[in-house]
Amino acid sequence: MAQRKSGRKRIHKDEIKAHKRSQRLLIPNIGMMIFGVILIYLVYSVMNYLNSNPPRPYEVQEGSLSANSTYRGIVLREETVYYADTAGYLNYYAREGERVAKGDIVYTIDETGRFQEYLNSLSLGENTLSSKELLEFRNELVNFMHGFDPADFSGVYDFKYSLSGTVLRLANANMLSSLEGAEEYVGTFRTSFSQDTGIVTYWTDGYENLTPDQVTEDVLDEREYEKNQLMNTDLAAVGDPVYKLSTSEEWCVVIPVEYEEGLMLDEEGYIKVRFLKSQNESWASTELLINPDGKYYVKLGFNNSMVSFVSERFLDVELLLDEQTGLKIPNSAIAYRDFFLVPEAYITQSGNSGEDGVLRRIFLEDGTPSAEFVETNVYSYDEETGDYYLDADVLGMGDILIKPDSQETYTVSRMETLIGVYNMNKGYADFREINILAQNEEYSIVESNTRYGLNVYDNIVLDASSVVDEQFLYQ
Repeated sequence: MAQRKSGRKRIHKDEIKAHKRSQRLLIPNIGMMIFGVILIYLVYSVMNYLNSNPPRPYEVQEGSLSANSTYRGIVLREETVYYADTAGYLNYYAREGERVAKGDIVYTIDETGRFQEYLNSLSLGENTLSSKELLEFRNELVNFMHGFDPADFSGVYDFKYSLSGTVLRLANANMLSSLEGAEEYVGTFRTSFSQDTGIVTYWTDGYENLTPDQVTEDVLDEREYEKNQLMNTDLAAVGDPVYKLSTSEEWCVVIPVEYEEGLMLDEEGYIKVRFLKSQNESWASTELLINPDGKYYVKLGFNNSMVSFVSERFLDVELLLDEQTGLKIPNSAIAYRDFFLVPEAYITQSGNSGEDGVLRRIFLEDGTPSAEFVETNVYSYDEETGDYYLDADVLGMGDILIKPDSQETYTVSRMETLIGVYNMNKGYADFREINILAQNEEYSIVESNTRYGLNVYDNIVLDASSVVDEQFLYQ
């Protein structure tokens, strides 16, 4: 019996020890499980954040936007072409684009070429340019750099011809001063003087006598356009064009239009125009034309700046029809939200917090009608109707509102859509109404300093589709 009892005690003790060992093993396993769950959650959260596309902010700035139209038109001015009355080698003395007075030297013709050989044989020494002459070169370079368009490489050749003409004109002026001692050659060349006062140019294209009412689609087709540059030292025959003068500041640009826009421009009478080459602006008179090809054109008339474009036959112009200034925002930030319309008389304030809200009818458990204060943000106010725009997520269709200090009620039923953006200043997507003044494909100009709108330097969500209303935002 004693042995049997002793064996039972040993078995009982072994069981207790095994149970304790299993408990010791179980406790750290539970801890590891909890740690593993936390680790998995953290990894999931980090991966979810990395794979998400957090809303990007955009800082609101003041700007302007023009509801404008850009056109390419033909330049027409008063141009008189002068022709050679003697054959010989041409040498120009007036710079292209320079105003010459009547009687100024424009060019000479060397009938035999002997005088040119004589001048080339002279050792004129080292020549220096005056400050005025250096300024001419500087102005030409600056004008070219400012107006250069990589899409119109022909402008490089025009600049080359102009710069070459300036160099040769200055050289020719020095040659004239070398006439002393060359009396035997004086009779071999003839000097030509300007027959009028105007701006001198050295190119022709056959459009010198074109009038605005003769412009057609074929005229505007630049694929067939040819510009003939008149070069120094060219051998001219009798009757060849040698130079031309533009004698009036009155000039125009004729642009193709549709009938409706042409009629609108004609009714305007005067519009502001920006020249894309120089970015300068000027006022132009407007006149609608119906030309021989049955198409509609508008003549933009100017009385200044002719000299700035005297070497141009075609120009790109921008019509500044309706320039608006305000807060400039990207169109991607624009959102649309629906709101309930509630009459102003039903808006009240909380006695505790002073926040805006309404009194909504409720029924107690015993069926007794009562009222509760519902705090709601105001998003806009219509001064004409006296309605406030309230959050549709707080109120419901069919809710009955009680007018303060009255028994009158209003049933919530009317809804309207507001245009706005999501403000990020408070760390969440806060809808703000905007009033769009002007818009193009990328940006909008909205009214500033409105009661429920935006202010300069506000941060808004760049892509409105990436958030929902009152979403918490990570900045």
